[in-house]
Amino acid sequence: MLQMKDLSEVRDLKFYTVSGDFYGEIEEAIIKRNRIDAWKVRSAKDSFLSKTMPNAKGVIIPHQLVKSIGNIMIVARAAAPSYGESVE
Repeated sequence: MLQMKDLSEVRDLKFYTVSGDFYGEIEEAIIKRNRIDAWKVRSAKDSFLSKTMPNAKGVIIPHQLVKSIGNIMIVARAAAPSYGESVE
């Protein structure tokens, strides 16, 4: 059964990739035309994001790449930045 969440409930949710990498916490939803367009993710200490991009304060992830929202938010690994990794 689909459960609805209020936008105020998703603030500060932990943000992970499907492979279990912790990227940070949800800071806010970016809304366009009465729909969630993207999520602003705040970098957290000891997160994969802070290790790969030490000066980054966060990232913006398009909503269509989000796989699941519950007690945490899960997104495809390819959706998150990978500046420390080689791209082929």
